[in-house]
Amino acid sequence: MHRDPEGAAPGSGERGEQPQWRQDFPIDWTQDEYVARRDFTKFLGLTSLAFVLGQFWILAQSMIGRGRNGGRVTEIKGARDLPVGGSLTFAYPDEYDDCILVRTGRESFVAYSQKCTHLSCPVRPDPENNALLCPCHHGSFDLATGRPTGGPPRRPLPLVELEVRGGRVYATAVKERMQ
Repeated sequence: MHRDPEGAAPGSGERGEQPQWRQDFPIDWTQDEYVARRDFTKFLGLTSLAFVLGQFWILAQSMIGRGRNGGRVTEIKGARDLPVGGSLTFAYPDEYDDCILVRTGRESFVAYSQKCTHLSCPVRPDPENNALLCPCHHGSFDLATGRPTGGPPRRPLPLVELEVRGGRVYATAVKERMQ
């Protein structure tokens, strides 16, 4: 049986019988895919460290993002003209964040982010049933607390903290809540 010098392992046969590339790159093909335990353990350790650092990065970003308004206080225009049970939408902390304000009593208001925590569909108020409804997947939230009461949402709506001064309503912060 004749063996091709191309497939010969480095060091087998005469030096002159092997092609030039084999002499320049003497890799033993049988040992090519071998990984030492030390290298494998180092790889696992570094991968685990990367995952842990990633989790800390996510935690830091969520802690920083909790007070996303940057200390900005914004008056909600038209809030004092709302009847009890009435609602209006407003943008806070910037023009891309839609929120909803509901007047629950003569001097009481609640405000939440208008994006459902399931798939970001806009929620609509249903003050007669003390609820906020998501029409996309029939989710519902308690009007007083913003906590989910039915459907697929599992997290409460982000709460917009309010201050009432001289009959005017001001949004002061957005509070992300997990439970």
